[in-house]
Amino acid sequence: WDFLIIFFCLPVVIFNEITKKRLLGDVSCRIVPFMEVSSLGVTTFSLCALGIDRFHAATSPQANARPIEQCQSIIAKLAVIWVGSMTLSVPEILLWQLAQDTSPVSGVVTEYCTMKPSSNLPESVYSLVLTYQNARMWWYFGCYFCLPILFTVSCQLVTRRISSTEKKTECRGTKHSQCESHLNCTIIGLTIIYGLCTTPENVCNIVVAYMSPDMSKQTLDLLNLINQFFLFFKCSVTPILLLCLCRPLGQAFMDCCCCCCEGCSPDTASSEGSADSKLKTEMSSSIFFDKPRESPPPLLALGTPC
Repeated sequence: WDFLIIFFCLPVVIFNEITKKRLLGDVSCRIVPFMEVSSLGVTTFSLCALGIDRFHAATSPQANARPIEQCQSIIAKLAVIWVGSMTLSVPEILLWQLAQDTSPVSGVVTEYCTMKPSSNLPESVYSLVLTYQNARMWWYFGCYFCLPILFTVSCQLVTRRISSTEKKTECRGTKHSQCESHLNCTIIGLTIIYGLCTTPENVCNIVVAYMSPDMSKQTLDLLNLINQFFLFFKCSVTPILLLCLCRPLGQAFMDCCCCCCEGCSPDTASSEGSADSKLKTEMSSSIFFDKPRESPPPLLALGTPC
């Protein structure tokens, strides 16, 4: 979804700021806010799902040998997150529409998007959209800002409490603990980036809601532009942060990029061959050096010294 925001919404916004004309007209006025709000929903519910996953990992009785989740289960979760986010963003399509204004200085006709429900809507739909417009500021603040931050902080506190309790009773593997800490740091990093990038928008929404009669249209447009570019920054930084903090995902991404290059095939084959030979050498040497010196012959048949 971040990819769609960067490659569809960003060119439309830049084109509008340069030419004062709205690319794709009324369609972009409805689709761009819909995609931007859907992006907030996707990030919010993804952070909540990741927090639940970390909680299950901490409370699992067999944390070191968790079964790999089936592909159908992952697709179902993603479908719930995406469909739910898009469903909650449907009022944005009915809320925005294209408007034109003539500059008093230059006399140039400029196109802009205004938050005004169409009077052609059915009465019941119009009242629902109008209610959504009045509650939009607090809905933004509660669902798309407070919910992911509070949910992530709560899950992290509970997970750390359980992990610290289990460390006192049993000693887990070092590799497993490092993997869990990397995943927790990834979720915390995503939450921090999301919180920093959505804070200006929520502050601007509250300021505009209570001070909009005293603010000019140019100021309101500038604040809206700043909020959009914070969202674009979040969509650009999030994939990079994932690849840098989540090492398995970054390694898988590099492997996929390497597989696309024909020149990487011989190196990969040679590296795999060298890794296999190194593994065989280490196994043979460990079996040789770890062999007990004064063990009776019947004990050797019970298994390898490893």
